[in-house]
Amino acid sequence: MDSGFVKGGAMKRRHIAPDLFEETSAGPRLVGGRNKTDGRVVFPLPGGSERELYERMLLGSKGTLWGWTVQRFRPGSPPYAGAGKDDFRPFVVGFLSIPDEVIVEGYIEAEPDTLRVGQPMELTTRVFSTNADGTEVTIYAFRPTI
Repeated sequence: MDSGFVKGGAMKRRHIAPDLFEETSAGPRLVGGRNKTDGRVVFPLPGGSERELYERMLLGSKGTLWGWTVQRFRPGSPPYAGAGKDDFRPFVVGFLSIPDEVIVEGYIEAEPDTLRVGQPMELTTRVFSTNADGTEVTIYAFRPTI
């Protein structure tokens, strides 16, 4: 299992949360779960006592854009821990349909006027913030496929 820490030269990186996504040799993959009773796929993988009801699985890394919007104001903090009050910039957030699995919400790396419903997308990662000690905190994101 991926610990959520990313190795890479002198730069320290960590995932925003453990067991949310995993770096693999084929690229990043989201960590979901398949219900052991009815086969339903969920994301993220449940924790706590509910965890035993699910089989851990890596979700597909490609899908289609189901819908999106632009976040034009800084979300409340907590839980939001991103850019400072004066550093906030609007961003695109959307839903990606991963075939035969689940619809996932996430950051979209694209300008809104370039997006269309049904557009092929792929999973990627990006730096969300940098801690005081220089550690980069990464999140998963989606981008149009080329």
